[in-house]
Amino acid sequence: MDHEKTTSRKWYQAVGPGIITACVVIGPGSILSSSKVGATQGFDMLWLIFVSCIFMMFFMTMGAKLGVVLTKSVGDTVTEQAGRWLAVAIGVGVFFISAAYQFGNNLGVHSAFRSLGVSASLSIVLVILFNALSVSFLYLFKNMYKALEKIMMGFVGLLLFCFAINLFNVKPDLGDLFSGFVPQSGAFGDISVLALVGTTFVISAAYFQAYLAQQKGWSKKDLKDGLLDARVGTSIMFCITIMLICTAAAQLRGKDLASAEDVAAGLNETLGESANLLFCIGLFSAAYSSFLVNSMIAGFILSDGLGLGSKPSDAAPKHLTTVVLLTGMIVALSVVQFGFKPVNLIVMAQAVTVVFAPLLGIVLLWLTNNRAVMGEDRNGVATNIFASLGCLLLIAISYYMVVEKIPASLGYRSKAEIHIEQKPSGDNKPGALTQASNYDD
Repeated sequence: MDHEKTTSRKWYQAVGPGIITACVVIGPGSILSSSKVGATQGFDMLWLIFVSCIFMMFFMTMGAKLGVVLTKSVGDTVTEQAGRWLAVAIGVGVFFISAAYQFGNNLGVHSAFRSLGVSASLSIVLVILFNALSVSFLYLFKNMYKALEKIMMGFVGLLLFCFAINLFNVKPDLGDLFSGFVPQSGAFGDISVLALVGTTFVISAAYFQAYLAQQKGWSKKDLKDGLLDARVGTSIMFCITIMLICTAAAQLRGKDLASAEDVAAGLNETLGESANLLFCIGLFSAAYSSFLVNSMIAGFILSDGLGLGSKPSDAAPKHLTTVVLLTGMIVALSVVQFGFKPVNLIVMAQAVTVVFAPLLGIVLLWLTNNRAVMGEDRNGVATNIFASLGCLLLIAISYYMVVEKIPASLGYRSKAEIHIEQKPSGDNKPGALTQASNYDD
């Protein structure tokens, strides 16, 4: 009887965790990375976003399946199957991923207020207040999941409305837009492109899908709802990212976007003040929705890995979530005080998170294929093929980040670069490659 009632619900009554996950993925980092890719690459990278979202959908599906099948926490399951060391390693890795995203979220809120004309000092005070509000949310709401789900749905509605209006106003060329879905090489070495993949294909959010499914109270009979929810969440991520890239490609092509103010100002030049307001509302909605969930991902997974609890009623997840919130805020406000360009730091922070992603992808793939864990609900052939390709993509990007991009951003150059730079003629003047390898491109 319960099963019939569950399966007969409308599709929008089945969603929840996927919406929350979408709000984590669509944060200031992905908004600014999307805008920068659109401004530099035009529509050429749309196909890559489609591929990234397909991978994300499969991993979100795996996370949802894991959550509805397990009768205990994910961390306890990992500990039983491999040992506490792996559960702790996953928690620590997710902590660094979430801390980097939280850094970007704080800068996003600060940039949104600055774009609306709020003074620098007042913007800092408001960022502190929003962190305090997020901390209070953790401790004041007893039924945290239901409150979180309702708030996230409101933010998703704001995001879709604001960015859809901006896209409609710029009227991109449909021929160019659809041609962007044809695979092409593009500039894969561009840190903005790597960051965009890293902020669209977010393994930590897919992994956390298992926790959200358990918090929603789903069981095996709700598996169909879980799969639908994962697809709806992924579709929302895809639509918002595509709208951002297309808006920037049509209106900001060739512009140097050094901050959120630059993106808003570029739209303001041709669309008027309404574009500035809509973009800033969207940026703020993305930032604050990520505030509430991104820090919880690290707090709950690390607490679970340490064996300290994984339920909203447990104290340790809340305390560790607060640590993530404060870490992101302190680092971001310190950066603001030193006057670095926010968009470059956000893009770099998001790209660095890809380094830790392969571990989560491999563990999630392993758990959902483990007969002792999943029983007859193990992955099918198609899921395993796409998940394996996704893991290979994450490993390849991580290798490139560690070997090439991160050393370059720190001022180190490869032997090949040094050899080219030492050529006596042509455009390879001393220092040219050092500047080109910087992520401020």
